Formats: sequence, structure tokens, C-alpha cells
Amino acid sequence: MSASAHMPYFIKPSQPLSAQEKVLAYQQILSEFKILCTAEDSTTVKMVTINSLIKTHLPYAYWVGFYIWTGTLLEVGPYQGTLGCIYIEQGRGVCGKAAATKKTQLVADCHALAQGTDHIACDPNSQSEIVVPVLDEHGGLLGVLDLDSSLKESFDHIDQRYLEELVTFIG
Repeated sequence: MSASAHMPYFIKPSQPLSAQEKVLAYQQILSEFKILCTAEDSTTVKMVTINSLIKTHLPYAYWVGFYIWTGTLLEVGPYQGTLGCIYIEQGRGVCGKAAATKKTQLVADCHALAQGTDHIACDPNSQSEIVVPVLDEHGGLLGVLDLDSSLKESFDHIDQRYLEELVTFIG
């Protein structure tokens, strides 16, 4: 299957938020997540809930999902959006780099990266990206949370701060 720049009927183009609107949206996401998942033990339920809340409150999140670390590679987990990559090798692409370094990756322009190595183009509509490693309580890699936008420069330090906080509820 080849990637197409055609926007699927079920996906809306990304809409930017101001810094203040972002903070309010993330506060809402965290509040709702805590209400819904305080007593939740299932990692899958937590991931699905995070995906849904992000897609509900962040109109610039074109694609949102988790890749699960299998011990040898990242495997697509719960997500919302167009078809994602099924498997990603550690160190390959933005997700693979976040997994290898255990550090959040902010990409202002996905198409400025070397395609196939620094960026894996699953969907040409993806213009910017943030990938946050999901770690267990001992710092071991569980996976990554990946958000893409159909706009360049959608993600910043506000997204990084709140997404890093949000994934701590998974580990």
C-alpha cells in the first residue's frame, strides 16, 4: 500500500491552538484521564483513553497512538488516525529514535528529515510530530506515544511537558 496525500473522510485537517488554549486543553485531558482511569490497571485501557482524550481536545493532533516495545522492535498499539506503521526498528525514524534514546523527539517539519531513516513516511499528510517515550517505574522502555499533525510546527514545549506527564500514568 502506498501513501497518498488524499485526506481520508474520517480525518479532519489539523487546527492550531494558541499557547493558552493548549494549556487549557491539556489540563482538561489530565483531569478527565484522572477521573476515568484513577483505579484502572489495564495498560491498554489507559492507552485507548489517552488517545481518545487527545483526539477530542487537541484539534491539531491528526494521528495519535502508541507503539509497544516488544524487546526487539516497536509494534503498533492502540491508535486513532490513518494506517500507521506496523513495526518500527529501534533507532529508525522519529519513533525509533525516541525508543533508542528514551528522550522526547520534537519535529517541526517531518519532510525536512531524511526519509526512510530519520523519518518513516506512513502518511504524507503528516507535517510535524512529537514522540514521547513511555517508561516503566525503573526507566525501562514500554513503548512510545506518537502524535502527528497535518500542520508544520504544531508541537512545542507545552506539548512535551504535558505528554511526558500523561505517559507517567501508564508505566
